[in-house]
Amino acid sequence: MRIAIDAMGGDNAPECNVEGALAAAAEWKDTHIVLVGDESKIQPLLSKHGGQVPSNLSVHHAGEVIGPEDEPVKAVRRKKDASMVVAGRMLKEKEADAMISAGNTGALMTTGLLVVGRMEGIERPALAPMIPTLDGSGVLALDLGANMDAKPEHLAQYALMGSLYRQKVMGVERPRVGLLNVGTEPGKGNELTKHTFPLLEQMPIHFVGNVESRDIMNGTCDVLVCDGFAGNILLKSIEGTAGAMFKLLKEQFSQNFKSKLGAAMLMPQLRGLKDKLDYKEHGGAPLLGLSGLVVKSHGSADGNAIKNSVRQARIAIQSQLVESISNEISGKRVTL
Repeated sequence: MRIAIDAMGGDNAPECNVEGALAAAAEWKDTHIVLVGDESKIQPLLSKHGGQVPSNLSVHHAGEVIGPEDEPVKAVRRKKDASMVVAGRMLKEKEADAMISAGNTGALMTTGLLVVGRMEGIERPALAPMIPTLDGSGVLALDLGANMDAKPEHLAQYALMGSLYRQKVMGVERPRVGLLNVGTEPGKGNELTKHTFPLLEQMPIHFVGNVESRDIMNGTCDVLVCDGFAGNILLKSIEGTAGAMFKLLKEQFSQNFKSKLGAAMLMPQLRGLKDKLDYKEHGGAPLLGLSGLVVKSHGSADGNAIKNSVRQARIAIQSQLVESISNEISGKRVTL
């Protein structure tokens, strides 16, 4: 397996990408990691970590970078030598089996559409990260930011792709698919959700109806379908709440000697809870609906998050995720 990493993408690039690539290369000898980016900035970081560079890690030079402030479509079209675009081209030309980037989400979506290409029968690819749940199973949510606007037909395709992902890659035999809404009754919501509901009832999936955001972490469904605007707000709200909760706990446990003693006794449990809610432990989010495997890592990802994204990409490659979704969609004739 060959996995290309956009070494210049993300808030902590290229340091975090190099760190994650080195850790992944050391753990999975059957996987070749390619760091795509400015060689003059990558090589010193490889040397800085000491020791010999693993034989299953290499650098592919790309002289340009797409930043968070760049307009996605213009950047992808004009910056042909940008690390993200070059990694996408490697995937398109079969020089890599997957690509990972923590860079500009809009630019990665554009790279997926213009460089990698859409899967036949899919109109809008979707960003599909895992949201942690109290039972530890998690819920695959899509779309969480790739498309700010969507049609009912797009959400129907998200539902099918998400259901197939959980079934093929995660082993969930009959994934429960829910539609994010403001109430559980079929007639609730805006025009988008009202028109999407009957479409999902007709799809070859296990549709369980509308799901309210307050019930998501209770494991109400295995796949959550929504438009990118609502989904991204949902994701950021969960991340912000988790961060605020741990900040408050830290303040409470630091007040006096007794509270510090209590914190020391509870530390293993608190660490376990933090890991359960930490996006870095869940790797990245696949962009489902593209003709190649593209994984979006969080913008503020560290080395551990990049390594976990590699782990996730390896599982998807081994499970033939892209091929499975393509075959299922064409076989069921569900092009909308």
